[in-house]
Amino acid sequence: MKDDVKDVFFDLDHTLWDFERNSALAFAKLLTQYEVPVSLADFLAVYSPINISYWERFRKDQVTKINLRRGRLMDSFAVFSLRYDVDILDQMAETYIQELPKNNHLFPGVMPTLEYLKAQYRLHIITNGFHQVQHTKLINSGLDHYFDSVTTSEEVGVKKPNPVIFRFALEKVKAKPSASIMIGDNFEADIVGAESVGMKTLFFNYWQEERSSNYLKISEIPQIKLHL
Repeated sequence: MKDDVKDVFFDLDHTLWDFERNSALAFAKLLTQYEVPVSLADFLAVYSPINISYWERFRKDQVTKINLRRGRLMDSFAVFSLRYDVDILDQMAETYIQELPKNNHLFPGVMPTLEYLKAQYRLHIITNGFHQVQHTKLINSGLDHYFDSVTTSEEVGVKKPNPVIFRFALEKVKAKPSASIMIGDNFEADIVGAESVGMKTLFFNYWQEERSSNYLKISEIPQIKLHL
């Protein structure tokens, strides 16, 4: 595969940027600031699956950005019989968004792997995350200088796995699908989406899912070097 690939596209959250760890730190601040009477561990156990569900619906345009930010908090607090006014929920949501990019833990081996790849390929980001937040994460984490382009769903108007966002990202840098590879943790959004436009794929199996052996997959970021 090495000789065939010229451009390497990455997802950001759960692929390079350790979303769960950074999110927990942001929520630790939020729960304290708003004096929410729930432990961080208990809250995250409830919130995490609810958040995943909301993002799945967001990708399918079943909820709006505001619904996502507000609803995932409202539904999580409801489990603990906690009710907050919409204004307070929106303040909490904004606090979380502000705190999130202040914490910038990366997965083990990300920096050395990007150093290795940067010497041989053009590197890019395609993300469904919110435009300003994702750019702030890249800058604050020291990742921004590795990437020749960053494409967000807000910029394009559609979300992965819609083929439009992949075509947009490819066209932006004049990359050929057949000479490009997408690396990400979400099988549907990253792998199926990229495959639909003719890109090669490498599945970062962060969630330890059972997937067909027909797909190249890794369990740790440094294993990218085995394929590129």
